[in-house]
Amino acid sequence: MLGMSARAQSFGAIAHAYETFRPGYPDELFDLVMTYAGRPVRTALEIGAGTGKATRLFASHGVAVTATEPDAAMLAELNKAVPANVTTVRAAFEELRPGETYGLVYAAAALHWTHPEGRWSRVAALLEPGGVFGSFGGPVQLADPAVEESVRAARAPFLESDDVPSPDGTAPDAEMQWPGTELQRSPLFLDVRQSAIERRLTMSAPDYLGYLSTVSAYLQLPPSTRQQAFDAIARVLPGTVEITADIIVHLARRRPE
Repeated sequence: MLGMSARAQSFGAIAHAYETFRPGYPDELFDLVMTYAGRPVRTALEIGAGTGKATRLFASHGVAVTATEPDAAMLAELNKAVPANVTTVRAAFEELRPGETYGLVYAAAALHWTHPEGRWSRVAALLEPGGVFGSFGGPVQLADPAVEESVRAARAPFLESDDVPSPDGTAPDAEMQWPGTELQRSPLFLDVRQSAIERRLTMSAPDYLGYLSTVSAYLQLPPSTRQQAFDAIARVLPGTVEITADIIVHLARRRPE
């Protein structure tokens, strides 16, 4: 199995598919973050913006977003429909240098690709005192257990699991999930909260396969093996599938100095 850094660098080739098949983010997420902030948030820095799924949410509500993304192809996709109040920067999170601070620093389905060493001191250095950090994400799963089992069996000869493991080994059934676990241990943050926005979506079988084509576990397979896996899954899928795509939200506040 390739490491997290190799998986993180695998998305550029499928940037258009990522934009097409990954679900976006609802206004409910923006409202949740702003309610937690308890004050107007005018500026935000986004870690690993990808094709701009979350960028567009915050920018559409008037937040001036600095969207950082290391992959040129993902950034090019983002720039196709970038609002005027978005500044794009091609850089990995670890390459950002302290300077300007923001009312909000957030990552949408991207934080697990950052390096753990110095992660929270870097975030804190980018936040205004009392500023908010947010991480949003969650697995897309087939809602019907029978369909899920059929897909798992079809996938098994090619790929044991398509999950992204918890970066700190937190059990899936633990009350507090990562990165809330790390935020609770950090002396730099307080008021750590975890909540969920429940979503259930319906996708056509081809669109679901399109979604799978953006999942890092499949991207790491040799192309021929990947196609065999998709062909096997296609044979067991009904015409449309229902998926659960709950957004797990972690929020924390930078501790005043």
